[in-house]
Amino acid sequence: MDFQISQCNNFFKVKGILNKQSVNVFNDEFNNIFEKVNNLTISIQDIESMDKYGVDAISKLHEEALAKNKRLSIVGFGCKELYDHFKTEVAAA
Repeated sequence: MDFQISQCNNFFKVKGILNKQSVNVFNDEFNNIFEKVNNLTISIQDIESMDKYGVDAISKLHEEALAKNKRLSIVGFGCKELYDHFKTEVAAA
């Protein structure tokens, strides 16, 4: 399945496989997003899988939100890899 991003206001749905080949689409879509919005919600419900590049891209978006004091919400049960990343990060803190 191709990687797709759809948007309605500040709610984005990502669908497909977020990996090394598709991460540029993700990064292009969310590049400087916090210059335009204060609140952002991303649904990962339809993510089939994600490699370390996909996890890293979402993690960097999270770090940008924190640095700029913006709100980022990630919703859906889409990806175990992402859940494990943030679970490990919280446990290390």
